[in-house]
Formats: sequence, C-alpha cells, structure tokens
Amino acid sequence: MGLLTLVEDRPTPKAVYNWRIYVLALIASCGSNMIGYTSAFIGTTITLSSFEGEFGLDKMTSDQVDLISENIVSLFIAGAFFGAIFTYALGHFIGRKWSLVVASAVFTLGAGLQCGTKGSSGLGIMYAGRVLSGLGTGVASNIIPIYISELAPPAIRGRLVGLYELGWQIGGLVGFWINYGVEMHMASTHQQWIIPFAVQIIPAGLLFAGALWIKESPRWLFLKGRRTKAMQNLTWIRQLDETDIYITEEVAAIDQALEEQIATVGIGFWKPFKAVAARKAIMYRLFLGCMLFFWQNGSGINAINYYSPTIFTSIGVSNSAVGWMTGIFGVIKAVMTFFWLLFLVDQLGRRNLLLGGAVTGSICMWVIGAYICVVRPEDNPTDKLNGGGIAAIFFFYLWTAVYTPTWNGTPWVINSEFFDPNIRSLAQAATTASNWLFNFLVSRFTKQMFAKMHYGVYFFFAALSFLAFFFAFFLIPETSGIPLEAIDRLFEIKPVWNAHAKLKVQLKEDEEQFRFEIKEGVFGKDAEGPGQAHVENPSPVLASGENHRDAATEA
Repeated sequence: MGLLTLVEDRPTPKAVYNWRIYVLALIASCGSNMIGYTSAFIGTTITLSSFEGEFGLDKMTSDQVDLISENIVSLFIAGAFFGAIFTYALGHFIGRKWSLVVASAVFTLGAGLQCGTKGSSGLGIMYAGRVLSGLGTGVASNIIPIYISELAPPAIRGRLVGLYELGWQIGGLVGFWINYGVEMHMASTHQQWIIPFAVQIIPAGLLFAGALWIKESPRWLFLKGRRTKAMQNLTWIRQLDETDIYITEEVAAIDQALEEQIATVGIGFWKPFKAVAARKAIMYRLFLGCMLFFWQNGSGINAINYYSPTIFTSIGVSNSAVGWMTGIFGVIKAVMTFFWLLFLVDQLGRRNLLLGGAVTGSICMWVIGAYICVVRPEDNPTDKLNGGGIAAIFFFYLWTAVYTPTWNGTPWVINSEFFDPNIRSLAQAATTASNWLFNFLVSRFTKQMFAKMHYGVYFFFAALSFLAFFFAFFLIPETSGIPLEAIDRLFEIKPVWNAHAKLKVQLKEDEEQFRFEIKEGVFGKDAEGPGQAHVENPSPVLASGENHRDAATEA
C-alpha cells in the first residue's frame, strides 16, 4: 500500500480529499512546529559558552549548572502541563480556533520575555518566560490533534494528524541545527545565544496569523447549537453541497452522537466529568491513553531531546563533534517522520507500528548500554571513536530511525481517535497533561540519572521499551479507518488484536443497510432537509451504541 492508497469506511467523493483540509491541518501544525523547535534548541543553547559566561555558569560547580539547566527545561514543561489542563475550559467555551489564537499569543509573550533576559538582571525573567511559553505549548499540544481529527475524513485522519508530528520534527530539526550554526559562525557574545531564543517567535507568529483565518470545527459548532455556521464550515471544508449524500451521512452521524451525548452524558462544562467518573470503560480508556505517553517517555526520547550533549558525551563523542551529530539526530527524526506520515501511519496501522518500535528500540538501547558498560568512554576519553563506539552511534541512529515512526507520533494519533465526541475534549486534556507530566519527570531528573546510573540509564530505557511491547499487544486495538462515532464499538470487541477487522465488517454491513434505507425512503422521511436533528430509525453505522432519540427528547 502506497502514498495514494486510501482505506475508506464508506464510499467517499474525491472532493473530500481537497487542498483545504490539508491547508487547515498545516496551519494548525505551525503550533507543533513551535513546540518542536522550543523542545530541541534549549538543551544546546544553554551550553553555549556565551550563555554560560553571561550568567556565570562557567564559574559554578557541575551540580549547580545541572540544577539551573534542569530548571530552565522543566519550568517550560510544568507550564505545558497546566496549559494542557486549562485547554478543556478554553476549548469548551471559545472553541478550537480561538484556543489556537490564545495559545500562540501566550507563547509569543513568553518567548519575548526570554529574549529580554540579560545577565545583569539574572534568570528570573527567563524562568517566567519559559513558564508562559510552556502554557501556550500545553494549549497547542492539546487542541491541535482534536481540531485536525474533527475535520479529517477517516481515511486520511492518521495522515492529517501526523502533520502535527511532522511539524514538531521540522521545528526540532531547525532547533538542533541553529545552535550549530551560531556556535560555528558567530562570536561568543549576547547575540549568539539570543538568536535561538528569538527564532521561537516565528512559528508562533505564523500560527497566530493562520489561526485567525482557519474555520472553526463543525463538530464543535454543532455541539453549541450553531447549525447554520456548522453546515457552512462543513460544506466549505468538504467542497460538497448540503444535499450530497456524504454530507447527509456525516451530519446524521454527528446528530446521532449529540443525541446520545444528551442522553448519556449531557451538555455542559461539568457533565463530562460526571460521565467519565461513572463509566469504568471510559476510565479504562483514559488509563490506556495516559499510559501510551508513559511508555513513550520511557523510551528515552525526551532525555535525548533536552540533553543531547549529555547523551553523546556519554557514548564518547568529543565536544567538537557533539553539535553536528546532534544535528544529524534531528535530520533522521524529520526524514523518518515524513516517511511515517506518507507511507506508514494509515497504511501499516497504529498498532503494528507500536509493536515493531518497542522491540527494535529495546534492542538498540541494550546494545548502547552494553558498550558504555564495557568500554566506559567517559573514564577513558579518546580523540576518535573506536569500532565499538562507531557501532554504538550506529545503533543510536537506528533507534532514532525506528522510534520516530513508531512511538514518537503514533500515541498522539491514537489518543486523538480513542474517545467519542461526547468526552473527547476532556479526555484529550487528561492524556496530553499526562504526557507533559511524564515529560517533566524525565527532564527534571535526566542529568541526575546519568550522574548516578551511567550506562544503567540505557538499560532502564531498554527495559521500559521491552515492556511497552506487551502493553501494546494485549491492550491497544487498531484504530485506523474507524469513524470517531464508532470508537466505543471497537472497544466492545474482544480480543483486542482482532477487534479492528471485526468492526470493519460490521461497519460495511451497516453502510449497506443504511443505503438500502435511503433508497427505500425509510431514513429521514420526515426530516426537513440535510443536517436536521430529526432522524427516524437510523442505521447502526451512524451510532456508536443504541438509538437514544427518545431518551434525548425527554432530557
């Protein structure tokens, strides 16, 4: 299956796969671009001699320097954690579009404060700016996958949500290489370290400008009862008329989901909290979503993102080579993300990617740890890497090439699909916050772990990756090509590894029944037109459970 292969849940007009849906996803992904850049540049920038000299780090002990470095990194992540939590309220009251505007504005303010930091005033302003940019990051990282998944046709949903990950990696690529550029071609002055901080404003500004133009999510508009605007946005995005059967089916599915929400969850800010607490199945799914990010961070990726100089030094790379080798790390991540986006996420499937990535990633980490354990390159420094050191670098880059198209972006795609529209915003806030929580723990203690555990850190990450395989195999179903409204049905089918195939058969049968009802005039015979709320005897393809129209009316 190649680039142009589409696995559709129902016959879909070609017009649905138009330029508008891709442009909307690209604009939203400017937010992930700013996140990726900010996550990548900071670890190397704060090791520049100009930065260390201006703030006196060159006169401190290694423990003091490690503490300041961890504070600069972890305060940003702490802000992202709280930003992800606050996103639920923002998304509920002002929608997806304006949440992106707020995210970019807050991030830009934080980046501006960081650029205003000077050695004479200390690091207080830097810390405040990092918290603010973290808040903006938390909002963006939460709302972007929701926004894209609500707009995307099922056949290319993984590809479009994958643009979020691609933007992250492109930002990271620029972040890794910009430090190499300023270190090689600029004098060790204030301007040398301030440029990487200032570049943060570029993707944030692009997101702010683009977010003012993009369309609000039709699903959110339907939820708020703004049906006229919702239909306008939906037909504009799909490039179809209101009378097209595809639009009729999609709106009917959204209406059915809303009726079910009224009957089972209710409309309101606090209703989803009560519904989630009362439904063990949803609590279990939240657990799975949060644990995906636990295993993702347990692979060691964010330890490498934030402290790449420490990682390469531990393998035995000389200080002069750390910069460009970190840049190669960024290139591999960006290239493999592009490959994942085009050829893997929708074709190979989410579940298979997780399984393959866990096993291969674990093997690579065991090899790297074993090399450091035997050779101890930090205790026996050399000008050039020996054969074993070159092999360790090879396995490090192999780990990067395997991890990137598996555990790096796939958990974000899965979590954007795991939850039905009734509670998606709340669930996304919880799972995204968990990502930043685990991210914070890794960033806060990575340097201390390397100081105490040495090669044991790699064995630690290898063991977690190995355990992640069993987690994914026994607990995570395949979600590719499944309509968001049918996700509940996916989790009702056992065993997990056969659920996807069985549900696809059911959906095909439901689609045939629905079209028969359309042909016979059974469906919507009393409705006034497409997009109306009244639906009689809807086909099962339109619902994730039973028909709750009567209960909804009573509610």
